[in-house]
Amino acid sequence: MGETKKQSAMALSSEAKIQQMCWQWFNNTYCLKHHNPQCLMFSVPNEGKNAIEQMRKIQIGLMSGVSDTIIVMPNRVVFCEFKDDKGKQSPQQIEFQTKVENLGFEYWLVRSLDEFKLCLQATKGIIYPIEK
Repeated sequence: MGETKKQSAMALSSEAKIQQMCWQWFNNTYCLKHHNPQCLMFSVPNEGKNAIEQMRKIQIGLMSGVSDTIIVMPNRVVFCEFKDDKGKQSPQQIEFQTKVENLGFEYWLVRSLDEFKLCLQATKGIIYPIEK
């Protein structure tokens, strides 16, 4: 039996799936109450459901091109954008990346959970857990 339009619309895009996997892994590895230090990773919703909501969000600081997530670790803040294998950054995302990097922060463009873990492993100041 084929997938209905409603089911298809509810399915996560491949970029959202990558973001979800990375958030779940990071949250379970670094953000729970027993982790010391307890890190943070949160998404930045940067779209409105409709034109009216979009306008309201713009009036309170919505910025086009902002990264999908922000990661806060000891003495480090990382802005992380998720793309699938075919995804390209928009001009606004490239501009945001340039601004963030010019301010001295890291910006990661991540295409898989493994790539996310490699970015994290290269980050100084946080111990990357060795998985068995």
